[in-house]
Amino acid sequence: MKLAKVKLKGFRNFKKATINFNEKSLIIGANDVGKTNLIWALRLLLDKGLSEYDIEPKDSDFYAYEETSDFEILLKFEDVVEDCLVSKLKGKISDDDVLYIVYRAARNKDTMAKSYSILAGSSLETLEEIEERFYRKVLNIRYISSRRDLYNYINKEKNNLFYLAKQNREEKEIESDDKLYSEISADLKSVDEKIPKLSYIATATDNINAELEKLSIHHKKQKIVFDASSSNVDNFINNVSIASKNNDKSLLIGGDGRLNQIYLSLWAARNEIAEDNLQEVSIICIEEPEAHLHPHQQRKIAEYLSTTIKAQVIITTHSPQIACEYSPNSIIRLLEKGKGTKAASDGCTEIIDDAFSDFGYRLSIIPAEAFFADTVLLVEGPSEELFYKTLSKQLKIDLDRLNISVLMVDGVGFSTFIKILDSLEIEWVLRTDNDISKVPYKEEYRFAGVQRIIGFYRKSFKPEGATDKIIAANEKLLKGFKNSEPLQANIDAASNIAKQLEPFNLFLSKKDLENDLFDSPLKKELIAFFDDLDEEDIISKMQERKATFMYEFLKEKKSYLNVLEKNAISAPLLKCKKIIEDYQNEAN
Repeated sequence: MKLAKVKLKGFRNFKKATINFNEKSLIIGANDVGKTNLIWALRLLLDKGLSEYDIEPKDSDFYAYEETSDFEILLKFEDVVEDCLVSKLKGKISDDDVLYIVYRAARNKDTMAKSYSILAGSSLETLEEIEERFYRKVLNIRYISSRRDLYNYINKEKNNLFYLAKQNREEKEIESDDKLYSEISADLKSVDEKIPKLSYIATATDNINAELEKLSIHHKKQKIVFDASSSNVDNFINNVSIASKNNDKSLLIGGDGRLNQIYLSLWAARNEIAEDNLQEVSIICIEEPEAHLHPHQQRKIAEYLSTTIKAQVIITTHSPQIACEYSPNSIIRLLEKGKGTKAASDGCTEIIDDAFSDFGYRLSIIPAEAFFADTVLLVEGPSEELFYKTLSKQLKIDLDRLNISVLMVDGVGFSTFIKILDSLEIEWVLRTDNDISKVPYKEEYRFAGVQRIIGFYRKSFKPEGATDKIIAANEKLLKGFKNSEPLQANIDAASNIAKQLEPFNLFLSKKDLENDLFDSPLKKELIAFFDDLDEEDIISKMQERKATFMYEFLKEKKSYLNVLEKNAISAPLLKCKKIIEDYQNEAN
């Protein structure tokens, strides 16, 4: 079984939203965008830990930005084939194994009295009200809050784990345990008899009994003793503590990070055992599993939870380290759209193809960080990334405050990242080289960089009349010239198209970053930096080891970068800043 789709109408900050889920789904988004509200919608219908009072609609459950008198939460389940579900939900599951469960709430405009109903059915047309949430015994959500009480949970869940393991023993294991149980019981009785003989225990016992004699004459025949009660084997076992062992020495477990790991592993172990019984189907939901964990451990916990737990898993996070363990196809990005929250591309969708998955969808920590950005500047390689991050500081553009990421696409190409960012509805700005390439198998050349941005325009933007006309009028002149030095007509055609595409956040170098810098107000500083070279050799030296040159140059000359503020090189960065500022103005 899989929770495939959630539809929210008029619920909290969701005016009308559809969210698709995968078997393993990761929910990301800014603070207060509605991640917890989405989880609460699931819990209202599926969390058997909630009381009848808990699931009654509250005023805060109705849409926050407009007056409304009702809301609806719809859950669609697919592949509902488990025997425990089919037998319990007979007549509610369709022939193609689909189940709907719906929560509907209403509020009287005059009295503000609230009511709700829960419905289930095999289709939207066959929904019927059900009196009790009986289905939660076999279909439910197991939820771990971001505000977890680590110590209390570990102590409680440890005993649950013991109980489940005890219930699943084989006959030989039971016989062996019974024998060992008797031996432990005898040993503990001996311990109980020896403890009162310790001198300080005996002295303390005498002292307290002497004081009690002074207070009361009614209990002279009773003596108070310090009872270890260790001979009760069940109590003794239930009171064992979890400790860390290193070189056969037990150590006190300290630090919330390690406790969080134990918390999650205990919880996963319990659910893994329970899953083997198939008496119920549970969706696992964990808020912010990264709490208190080192970045490497965050990645490990994400891998663990997504591969170990034998169930559908939903995680919310603010961690790029967690995000980099997930395929973009399984990321649900919540964002504000107008008044309210929606899921980009309606949640989980097929963003990347199999070929890229084979290449390796874990895009590294830098691209994963971009998933949390409001705007991303896409550049060619590491030297461009280093340059624009440094330039932003010199132009006093605070990338972190504005939530802008600079992302290089070196080794992967722009198209894949554009596809991902478009699907996650993250604004992007692009700067690429204006390279001229030979046409394969022909003795002619083409403006490869211009053709590249035309392709991005056609894939990512709606057709725009004036732009399409200029492209159509000039596109033929982008290729067919006989050497790498195009005619003026070719150059003018390329320039006309490039200028027309800048409003679509597509920026083209004059040639490449190194040539553009040498042809900028920074030229004097570059000549000074390469004081032992002739001018005609400087560009080739810059391109020889691009990233190394850029690091060394910026280290020495970064304070001069502000001379580029009005230069075309800065335009992509300034466009990112404007996008954020326009968005903030709209929000206000």
